Order: sequence, then C-alpha cells, then structure tokens
Amino acid sequence: RENKTTDGQKKKNDVSRLNVAKVTSIESGGFGERVCIDLIERLKEGEGIMVGSTSNALCLVHGETLESEFVPSRPFRVNVGAIHSYILVKDDKTKYLSELVSGEKVKIIDCDGNERYASIGRIKIERRPFLKISYSNEQIKGQIILQQAETVRLIDNLGRAVSVINIKIGDKILVMQDSRMRHIGNAIEGEMSEI
Repeated sequence: RENKTTDGQKKKNDVSRLNVAKVTSIESGGFGERVCIDLIERLKEGEGIMVGSTSNALCLVHGETLESEFVPSRPFRVNVGAIHSYILVKDDKTKYLSELVSGEKVKIIDCDGNERYASIGRIKIERRPFLKISYSNEQIKGQIILQQAETVRLIDNLGRAVSVINIKIGDKILVMQDSRMRHIGNAIEGEMSEI
C-alpha cells in the first residue's frame, strides 16, 4: 500500500523492499574518485541512498547525520562512493554516479523501507582511498566501493549505522536486490551478470 506525503512523494510503509546480505570480504579498493551528494534538505538518522557496483544488489549508504570525533554532522550529505557506482534515482531507475547533476532527484530510503525523493544541490568529487566491501545472500552477490573513512556508514540489519572502518566479515547489512537487468537505467527482463 502506498501513502502520499504532503508534497506528493510516495512512501511505502507496509512492504519494505529491503533485504539482508552478509559481508563476505573487505579489502583495499585503491585510490580513485569519490562522490559526495549534498542534498537541498536534511536527512534523518536511519536514512540513506541505495548505491552499489552491481545494479541488482544495491547497499543502503547512511547519510552523514551522525557526529564523529573528527567532523561535525552534515545531515544534507551522503558520501556514496566510487564514481562508477550505480545509484537509485526517481522512478526506480539507476544512474552512474558520474552522470548525476544538480537539481536531479535521488531516492531516499530509511532502515524501515520508507521511501521519498530529495533533490541534489551539489556533487563533490575528490580523490580518496577506498574499501571494497563484498556481500551476498541466497539470491545475490554484490559489492560496493566506499571511501575508507569513519564518517561513511552502511546500515545493518538492526537499523544501526555502522562505519565502514568498523564493519567485519559476517556482519549483516541492508540491501535492495533486483533480478532484472538494466538498460540505460531502466529495469528490463533478461539475464545479465556483473562481477
């Protein structure tokens, strides 16, 4: 069942599209171009953006709503990872992070599966060190390449934001899986393998 918020955005309260996957490996991802998305509104704790190296197994990357000993919170920002990654945008399409522009709407999802959209105000790209985190469940295998920093967090199966520098093999994280292949960001029926 879908409910509409006051600004017409859809929220799915009854059936979450989120699944759980287990972290299977954590290794260096080298150095590369990291993308931060600065939104024109704030995220709440537990909210993030779906991102990943494979379009059929996107991870829920938490917003920078939590303070750390190194930096204050930036609740409008999500450090979404390496520039090659897929991101879930409006109408359940995917785009590469390299394609995003200011004014575009991205999908925001919380740990309970509630969904809304938010517009991008700015894209910030810098060279940073990465971690490659691989994960799987009975249906999917996926990976995400994220900046190696304490402020970058995934959401675990209990709804907690866990820094990528503290994630361990065997930890369970929230993912969105999709068996369909993608063509120019649109989901279509067919078989495809991304490794």
